Amino acid sequence: MKESVLDILIYLFENYFDADLDCAPEPDRDTLRDELERAGFSEREVGRALEWLEQLSADPNRVGGIPGSRAIRIFDAREQARLDTDCRGYILYLENIGIISPAQRELVIDRLLALDVQQIDIEQVKWVVLMVLFSQPGQQSAYLRMEDLVFDNRLQVVH
Repeated sequence: MKESVLDILIYLFENYFDADLDCAPEPDRDTLRDELERAGFSEREVGRALEWLEQLSADPNRVGGIPGSRAIRIFDAREQARLDTDCRGYILYLENIGIISPAQRELVIDRLLALDVQQIDIEQVKWVVLMVLFSQPGQQSAYLRMEDLVFDNRLQVVH
């Protein structure tokens, strides 16, 4: 099975993070590593996924000094190579409708570029945005709005 870091992150999100965390303690890194390896993910990819999560929560204020909402975001060549026009437009759309802030936009872009994939698609953008919002306190409303975008699309595909 060829799994990616994002596959592992989605697995973790669906099995651990989306649950009611008030009633269960957060599992530690070793517990998560063991569970993921038992679930069939490779040791290498598990390590990379856990590192991705650590970077997400490492310093929530590391994206400081982001200009106000009147600024125009210009994507550099590296970002354009990995994020196609649809992905870049979707990220800016989420910012324009108030789901993510300029600082969160930068964190989303950082975490997308940290994925080990050549080309990033909109589904991957949606999941990363969901994880970024979930990781930050006070973002319940934005998280719920984004969750609707992620899971409503899944239901439409099934029908």
